[in-house]
Amino acid sequence: MSLWFYRLLWWCGAPWMRLRLRWRARRQPEYGLHVEERFGCYATAVPAEAPCIWIHAVSVGEVRAATLLIEGLLQTPARHIVLTVMTPTGRATAAALFADANQAPRLSLVYAPYDATSAVERFMHHFAPALCVVMETEVWPNQLALLAARGVPCVLANARLSAKSHAGYAQRRALFTPAFACFTHVLAQSEADAQRFTELRAGFSANARSIMSSSSVGKWRTPGAAS
Repeated sequence: MSLWFYRLLWWCGAPWMRLRLRWRARRQPEYGLHVEERFGCYATAVPAEAPCIWIHAVSVGEVRAATLLIEGLLQTPARHIVLTVMTPTGRATAAALFADANQAPRLSLVYAPYDATSAVERFMHHFAPALCVVMETEVWPNQLALLAARGVPCVLANARLSAKSHAGYAQRRALFTPAFACFTHVLAQSEADAQRFTELRAGFSANARSIMSSSSVGKWRTPGAAS
């Protein structure tokens, strides 16, 4: 599948996602909240003078894995953090972890946009991220392509890739090899994970194969951060 065809599928399917959210909200009412955020419409204001760092953590596990990283970035002055999630439980977990009133003005918690071009572009126009950090293995090909087109560095942190997932991505190289190539760096959980990423022939540089355990992700510094 090509990126062009993938985008076409999202263009055709995006309207049906509203119906899917309504259906899920029947069992879990939280899915009926903040619906427009998933389509790239946000009310959250972002300070124009503060560089914005986008951290994406799909749900509870990824949010917890990102905690040390986010806390470290919040200690650095003049940065605004946008934390995106995909699930209500992930959002509730993040809201509880970062409820500190001193952190609130510098951290925006919202749903990530669906991978439809219009939704992703609205998100980027609103928040204008200077850096994107994706936790574990949440790969959205269109999102990554649009970040790369804007010259926004993107890091895959605490990355893991099982043999089964590797095989699945390998079967769809036309779509996912360019997507993985958009990552500036990959900080893998283990040597085995790093090897699987490399075998996807995603064009990683030597630096992109840096290995960092999950317990050390929070020590990673963004370019320009205080040491």
